[in-house]
Amino acid sequence: MSPQEITKPIQDELQAFEAYFAQTMKSEVPLLDKVTHYLVKRKGKQVRPVFVFLSCKLFGPVNQKALDAAALVELLHTATLVHDDVVDDANERRGYFSINALWKNKIAVLVGDYMLSRILLLSLEKENTDLLAVIARSVREMSEGELLQIEKARKLDITEEVYFDVIRKKTASLISTCCEAGCIASGNLAHRESMRKFGEIVGLAFQIKDDIFDYGNATEIGKPTGNDIREQKLTLPMIYTLNTASVTDRNELHYILRNRYDEEKSIRRAVDIVQKNGGIEYASKKMFELGDEAKKMLVTFEDSDAKASLLGLVDYTMNRVK
Repeated sequence: MSPQEITKPIQDELQAFEAYFAQTMKSEVPLLDKVTHYLVKRKGKQVRPVFVFLSCKLFGPVNQKALDAAALVELLHTATLVHDDVVDDANERRGYFSINALWKNKIAVLVGDYMLSRILLLSLEKENTDLLAVIARSVREMSEGELLQIEKARKLDITEEVYFDVIRKKTASLISTCCEAGCIASGNLAHRESMRKFGEIVGLAFQIKDDIFDYGNATEIGKPTGNDIREQKLTLPMIYTLNTASVTDRNELHYILRNRYDEEKSIRRAVDIVQKNGGIEYASKKMFELGDEAKKMLVTFEDSDAKASLLGLVDYTMNRVK
């Protein structure tokens, strides 16, 4: 199913969301308004609002509360990207200059903080404290996931179990929030936990796909190959290789990760070792298992365009090329 087919049942809602989200970002401070306008203009694929709207439409029509939920999620997602670019000293995001590259770190941090404040204010203005509670949990889990990953990266002792704990908090928590918030907006609270779990499983598969990209061809995927190695992040392909490869390959990888992680030749060598030892195949197998588990969770729901699109979105998550 193509992205256009996936979003077909919610085209009107997505158009309404674009205008609504731009309005939530507006400020009377000219500099802030200029920066937020730049952020809105270079928006990505809006995957998270799509999850919100489809999760709502699975149980009923998309309403104002679903628009609010999508805005809250997108504000959080955008704020974390802006802050991440500062932490990572990144100059680009999706082919555009990052906020910190154009306006420096101080302004980027303050813009991210402004968006977090908009989450609080928008929730209180619309009396959506139930949505705010879900968003707040996601903020906590994303922060915990990032810190856990940093801690383990220093020691290079991350296990597969810890890896899944990291990505469950760091990435999957936001997608699970999208699906739970969409369900809450529909008023069908009986299924909010199952939709939260559905989103979490899809989020795990989403992150594994991103990790696989790092061992692919940079010109095809739009992401620098070996970037996780440069940052000493142990992702699933690497963890599997470190657990199953020969002693010689394991020792070489450990040496690169500790001492040569910022050298192009060594990074290419590490990628070769992971590919040779089946790290990509193992991660892909785990990803598709998660995708199948997520799709099974939708079986009990009544067939509809929204359900078909959610199933298509699961497949798209795993088969996307960048």
